[in-house]
Amino acid sequence: MTKIDVVSGFLGAGKTTLIKKLLSEALNGSNTVLIENEFGEIGVDGGFLKEAGIEIKEMNSGCICCSLVGDFGTALKDVIDQYHPERIIIEPSGVGKLSDVMKAISDAKLGSDVVLNSAVAVVDASKAKMYIKNFGEFFNNQIEHAGTIVLSRTQDINEDKLNTALELIKEHNAKATVITTPWDELDGKDILKTFEGATDLEKELMEQVEREHHEHHHDHGEDCTCGCHDHHHDHDHEEHEHHHDHDHEEHEHHHDHDHEEHEHHHHHHDHDADEVFTSWGVETPKKFKKEDIEAALDALEDSQTYGMILRAKGMVAGADGDWIYFDYVPEEKNIRSGKADVTGRLCVIGAELKEDKVAKLFGV
Repeated sequence: MTKIDVVSGFLGAGKTTLIKKLLSEALNGSNTVLIENEFGEIGVDGGFLKEAGIEIKEMNSGCICCSLVGDFGTALKDVIDQYHPERIIIEPSGVGKLSDVMKAISDAKLGSDVVLNSAVAVVDASKAKMYIKNFGEFFNNQIEHAGTIVLSRTQDINEDKLNTALELIKEHNAKATVITTPWDELDGKDILKTFEGATDLEKELMEQVEREHHEHHHDHGEDCTCGCHDHHHDHDHEEHEHHHDHDHEEHEHHHDHDHEEHEHHHHHHDHDADEVFTSWGVETPKKFKKEDIEAALDALEDSQTYGMILRAKGMVAGADGDWIYFDYVPEEKNIRSGKADVTGRLCVIGAELKEDKVAKLFGV
């Protein structure tokens, strides 16, 4: 029997951190495989997770829908045939729709020995209001289809803001179990037990997903609505309206600004991620100084110059011989030392991203 757990979450919510916690505290010693479907050309998270000794199969197609109806099912079958895992953890792109991932698992027809054990949404409690307002279609889909919702960064906000986030979440999913306790106070085993307790709701949600997709195809007479089979991220994204979030782990800088009030109201309906979000990524041997990375991440706050940056991450060679690992989400950045990788990688995701300016900022 292979259990599949899907850990979704908008960019920067903390999916990778949660998965590391589960793997080290609850699944240590088990035969678990992680599959990651990353948005953007340059796979950065793979490097972060490799550092923790985790097996990873990376898919960087960028076009979420196509990767799911195409190579995603094949990848799942390959993993099952090759590793015979007890458990598969799927970490979808931060801009993937959870319902699409669930549908792709169903469509892969993996047999009765493989079950969708849990579908989880990680939600940054400090940004929930802003993200619901700005990225409704993508953000809400993850909440609506989750059996368990895990709030991140609850230790960083006051009770009123936490209650507001909970109310907004309950409007979209009143049945899911919501974990509100800061992760440091919880054991990974207890978190996993909570996921496992929601299997009946998962079945109900999976049936709902299949119904919705059936009706959608009936209305549209087509199997894949993304319309992007032939142009995986080669097109000029300038005219698209792009929006994003970030998957940001630990942070040194907590600014308690209420950035709910960023007035970026763009409501998208039935869009695919690559119509709404853009990613810029590069591999580079360039050596960076820590202070230059810090200055570049601070500069990304300037949406007039660079677009609305929702997530930046990377691992690059440092001028002093160390490697520099960094994460950025609006108003928060984390820079730390890490081990050397085969080459430096940078990835920036955003809405109306000005790629040439971003490249110039990092000097690559």
